[in-house]
Amino acid sequence: MSKSRIFLSLMVFLAAITPNWSMAMEDGLIRVNSPHSVSQTLDNLSATIEAAGAKVFARVNHAAGAKSVGMEIPDNEVLIFGNPALGTPVIIDAPSAGLDLPMRVSAFQSPDGTVMIYHNPTSLAAAHGLSPDHTSIAKMSGALAKLTAKAAE
Repeated sequence: MSKSRIFLSLMVFLAAITPNWSMAMEDGLIRVNSPHSVSQTLDNLSATIEAAGAKVFARVNHAAGAKSVGMEIPDNEVLIFGNPALGTPVIIDAPSAGLDLPMRVSAFQSPDGTVMIYHNPTSLAAAHGLSPDHTSIAKMSGALAKLTAKAAE
């Protein structure tokens, strides 16, 4: 068995046995399972963000939007938030990063339960020509991991 197949098998195994484990995938997305409903998960996340001193800018309910046009999808919401002290230095160094900031976390109902998903800030850095060890990018990565883990408790 190749090393990559062993690694992939290990990642799948760990994801299966560790329900709140975050997984960074090659697509630049990080997924975090939550034992709560979509709404409760984002309520938790919102409270955690505000307690950390960041600001929630908007909340989008895609399921409600679908319902408003006679369609139905499983619960699906997005929270848009940020901390100007972290985001502004990124935009100063790469103005195009304003396209991807403020940060967003999507929570949706999957067949296996509620999942939060967000872009890995290092992929944001790469997309906008910043070093992955840019001070603000590193802080964003740590903050997102902590915030989503707390929301999923």
